[in-house]
Amino acid sequence: MNDQPLNGPDAPRGCPVAHGGDGDLTRLYGPEAALDPLGIYARLRKEYGAVAPILLEGDVPAWLVLGYRENRRVLDNPRQFSRDSHNWRDLNQGRVGQASPLIQMLGWRPDCVSQDGEPHRRLRGAVTDNLQTIAGRGIRRHVTHFANKQIDAFADAGRADLVGDFAEYLPMLVLTRLFGLPAGEGRSLAASCAQVIKGGEEALAHNNRIMQILGELAERKRAEPGPDFTTGLLGHRADLDEGEILSHLRLVLITAHTTTSNLLARVLQLILTDTSRLAGLVSGQLIVSAVVEEVLWNTPPLAVLPGRFATADLELGGHHIKEGDLLVLGLTAGNLDPEIRPDTGVSVQGNQSHLAFSGGGHECPGQNIGQAIIETAVDVLLHRLPGLRLAVPADELTSTASTWEARLDALPVEFAAQTAGV
Repeated sequence: MNDQPLNGPDAPRGCPVAHGGDGDLTRLYGPEAALDPLGIYARLRKEYGAVAPILLEGDVPAWLVLGYRENRRVLDNPRQFSRDSHNWRDLNQGRVGQASPLIQMLGWRPDCVSQDGEPHRRLRGAVTDNLQTIAGRGIRRHVTHFANKQIDAFADAGRADLVGDFAEYLPMLVLTRLFGLPAGEGRSLAASCAQVIKGGEEALAHNNRIMQILGELAERKRAEPGPDFTTGLLGHRADLDEGEILSHLRLVLITAHTTTSNLLARVLQLILTDTSRLAGLVSGQLIVSAVVEEVLWNTPPLAVLPGRFATADLELGGHHIKEGDLLVLGLTAGNLDPEIRPDTGVSVQGNQSHLAFSGGGHECPGQNIGQAIIETAVDVLLHRLPGLRLAVPADELTSTASTWEARLDALPVEFAAQTAGV
């Protein structure tokens, strides 16, 4: 903790709403946030510095961590900044109800993300063990299969939207195979996962639908085990109970799909808006992982990470954080922090110290699987679609943001029409 005194003219500032005031705070949701999240981050940084008071959906107060170093401090210190929402003062005092869309992202569940210490290590071990197992079972073969099926649907048209026709659903189709789910569930599950992340009134209903499908899956796999992630959780030595199994199936399904689909779309956007990158990939002079690395720095798939709860009064970024305050981590803002990247045009190739996969004990355990999906998908796409090019000017591409992510709306492309399956 910083030794800065908590009084005097340079004292850390408190959150107006969290402390009972009526400050006019920025909402990290709604129409403005959907159109210009980067502008909001820049304005907040100028006004408040590395940490800013904001409002989440339902006008719930929170701190947005904007600074790279401040994000690292929060991520690396679970004793000061817990992931366990039992520490959330506004929830405990009834200002956030169980029907709030925020509960889908911040509420406690019997999973590794919601806990710290030994309970976290036990549960995370079950997840990482099984992710490593399925990663060695031909994941690139599954991606190739489903990527070709997706491309077959539009190959003869010579035109496509690589968001809606490809990136939006491909990761979920792969996950259905890895989980032991019918491929036919893929599209509807992808839509439900997207709605949970987006929030709003329908988030709870979509979450309930996901949990119902996963409950039926677990029951089926008890009777008919297979070489899949679900069976691995059921039989893991950590001896997960029913709630723990379903919560981890939900956790991996939602986070793996939404982050990978968003990242894949952004990688394709960067490739197609820079002809030198496209030519480098086609010629073999550039590898996909280098493009992925650049995207992870500049447009990480999860822009804001939920969340942490202060376990004591402390100072962060020149502000007084009170015990029970909610902090959300600005991964995009931290990656673009001018304190560490005064010139964002400088190459970040070979530098993997970005925040895109979180950090500390809760760092994303499935990043290698996501990378395999993206690299294989891009390779298949470039092989199948010669002459691939953007069909609209690059400055016409748009994104829509929620509190937690900014997703590319569409990526219209043209290419030489192909016979399906070739």
